[in-house]
Amino acid sequence: MTSLTTFYLSGIIGKEAFGADGDVIGVIKDLMISAIPSGQNDPNQQLVTGIKLKIGKDVRLYSFRTFRVVKAREMLNVTCTGLIELKAEDVNNGLLLVENILDKQIVDLNGRKLVRVNDVRLATLPAGTFAIAVDIGIEGLLRRIGISFPIKKVLSLFRVNIPAKFILWDDVQAIDFSNLNIKLSKSYAKLHTLHPSDLADILEDLGKKSSTSVFSALDEEKAADVLEELETHAQIHIVESLPVPKVADVLEKMPADEVADILDELEDDKAESLLKEMEAESSKEVRELLEYDDDMVGSIMTTDYLSFSGSKTVEEVLRDLRTKKPEPAELYNLFVTERNDRLIGTFTLRDLVVAEPEKRVSQIMKSEPVYLFDNQKTRAIAEIVSKYNLLAVPVVDQNYHLQGMVVVDDVVEDLISERKTRARKRK
Repeated sequence: MTSLTTFYLSGIIGKEAFGADGDVIGVIKDLMISAIPSGQNDPNQQLVTGIKLKIGKDVRLYSFRTFRVVKAREMLNVTCTGLIELKAEDVNNGLLLVENILDKQIVDLNGRKLVRVNDVRLATLPAGTFAIAVDIGIEGLLRRIGISFPIKKVLSLFRVNIPAKFILWDDVQAIDFSNLNIKLSKSYAKLHTLHPSDLADILEDLGKKSSTSVFSALDEEKAADVLEELETHAQIHIVESLPVPKVADVLEKMPADEVADILDELEDDKAESLLKEMEAESSKEVRELLEYDDDMVGSIMTTDYLSFSGSKTVEEVLRDLRTKKPEPAELYNLFVTERNDRLIGTFTLRDLVVAEPEKRVSQIMKSEPVYLFDNQKTRAIAEIVSKYNLLAVPVVDQNYHLQGMVVVDDVVEDLISERKTRARKRK
């Protein structure tokens, strides 16, 4: 026997296992690996510990220690020196590959999408048999239905290969066995590297229970970014599935206008409980936005904006920006206010960068700024944005006190959302 034998799960399931005397002892139905996380990249996590055998009409789990897999001329031979039934503790701490992995969804981090496990690659070493990778490629699917070899032979005549696509087991970890979905990443760490919109797409494709589980594992900052990117139905599911304190902590990290949009879709009692759980200042901002009718400018404005006194120097403003580290959208347009936050001017980041450090904001600002009233109809936004080519428009009340700003990104999102709603209604 060679020191290394590699084989596929699909090639062993349904095969007969033989005893030391050469007689058939049963048919292989599944293999079990250890599911106890005992350390990052610990090979014991992928060690095959059990085998499910059908002996007559009886199906039981046995220890894999007495089994050996040998490959000869591409044929697999499974032998056993004695049956040792697995203890209940070992069964509870194990993961069945056919039942829980095969045909289930995983997250392909490189492709930033959900893919299906078509097969599992295993290797027998002197130390034992290990799951080493999952096959998510076309070849794995063809292998499962028994036509991989003839298809490859035909394609080879045209010098065409079926590309193999594997994900190493080190990068596969169970999310939720009860929901039978799995994900990629070591202790969720790799999912944090995905862009929030990609992660939102993945959560929307996962089952409800699994999406909640993955979302719960994100830190509050990442969770807030992802929640913003989710479709409304997915947002509502997440918010209603998690404890109120957990959701409130995430909502506090989000722009008030985004929070208002989510709470507006909830039952009044649920929304009120979340508002009470949030910090007073954050809650107050959201409540004020919820008072606007849906067709008013105030309903889609953000209260996260940057305003400065006209007496400040360019250097002082730049220093403030370095300290605050604002979000990109907050830099679309910068505002100048006087007493009681009365809007008197605007300036851009470019105006700031090209100006001399000692200049005053009042010297670089555009006086008589373009603005919207908070109680104007939202249809006025598109005209203002297109006419003046603005990325963000300040919003004021009837006394010209600055209330927030409308960001062009939100306008586009609203238009897309309206079109999707119309399309669904037509269907």
